[in-house]
Amino acid sequence: MSKVIAIGNFDGVHRGHQAILGAARRMAGDSGTVVALTFWPHPVTVLQPDTPLPLLCDIEDRVSLLRSYGADEVSIVEFTRAVAAWSPVEFIEKILGPLGPTAVVVGENFRFGAGAKADGRQMAALVGEDFGVCVLPMLCDGGPVSSSRIRAAIAAGDPRLAGQMLGRWFRYSGIVMLGDQRGRTLGFPTANLAVPPTKACVADGVYAGYLSHGGARWPAAISVGTNPTFDGLVRRVEAHGIDAPDLKLYGDKVGVDFVAHLRGQTRFDSREALVAQMRADVAAVRAAVADADMTLGTH
Repeated sequence: MSKVIAIGNFDGVHRGHQAILGAARRMAGDSGTVVALTFWPHPVTVLQPDTPLPLLCDIEDRVSLLRSYGADEVSIVEFTRAVAAWSPVEFIEKILGPLGPTAVVVGENFRFGAGAKADGRQMAALVGEDFGVCVLPMLCDGGPVSSSRIRAAIAAGDPRLAGQMLGRWFRYSGIVMLGDQRGRTLGFPTANLAVPPTKACVADGVYAGYLSHGGARWPAAISVGTNPTFDGLVRRVEAHGIDAPDLKLYGDKVGVDFVAHLRGQTRFDSREALVAQMRADVAAVRAAVADADMTLGTH
C-alpha cells in the first residue's frame, strides 16, 4: 500500500499547500495513505526568536485544515535547534525513514538540513530509488502564493487578497473572553477575542465577515482595534453576529472570517452617533457578504 508524505510548515494551509496535498492524494490513490508532516513551533520562531512572526493559524486549526484538504494522518515534528542542525541525510533517516514513504511531495520553497540549504531536488538525489520526490511550484491562479504574502495582505487590511490565496476567507479563531459588555447595552452584543502578537490579524478597522461557532455561522460586523470611542487600550477582535440568537459564548472557541474592509476605526462624540454608525455597518455587512463565497470560489 502506498504512503505519500506531504511536507511543509503549512502555516495557513493556503492554495499552494492544498496543491501539495492534492498531488499527494492523487499519488496515494484511493487505497493509499496521505501523511501531512509539519513542524511546531514554526522554525522561524526557534531560529530567530527576536523576529516577530504572527502565525495564520494555531496548531489545532492547522491539523484540522490539513485533514480537511486530504491528509489521512498528520505527523507533527517538534522543531528544535538540534533538529535544525541535522544534515540532510540525518533529516531523511530520522524523520522520513520511520514513516516508510513510497513518495514525498514538497513545495519548491521547501528547505531542510543544517542551514536550510537542501531542497526537494537534493532530497531526490539523496534518496535515489528508495522513494519518489515530487517538487511543486507554489502558485495560485498563475501567481506566487506564500504564507508571508498572505500575512502582508492581512496586515494591510485586504481580506479579499488574502482569501484568494487561502482559497477561503481568512479566519481569526480564539476563545471568547469577557469584554466591557458595552455592545450588549447598545444592542449589538459581540464575541470578543484577544489579539496577541503571535497571531496574525487584520489591520485595525471595521469589517464584514462571519462569526462561526460549532456548526453555525452568521454574517458579522467585526471591529478590530482598541475601541477609541471609549479610550480602550487593549487590541481586540469584536464580532457581532447579525441575526444570531442571544449567544453566551464565554470560554468557547469561535472563528471570525474576514470578507471585506468597510471603514477605519473612528472616535464618535456620542453613543447615539456610534449606534447610528453601527446600524449602517450592519447594512453594509449584509451587502458585502451577499454571494461573497461564490465570488471568492470558496467551499
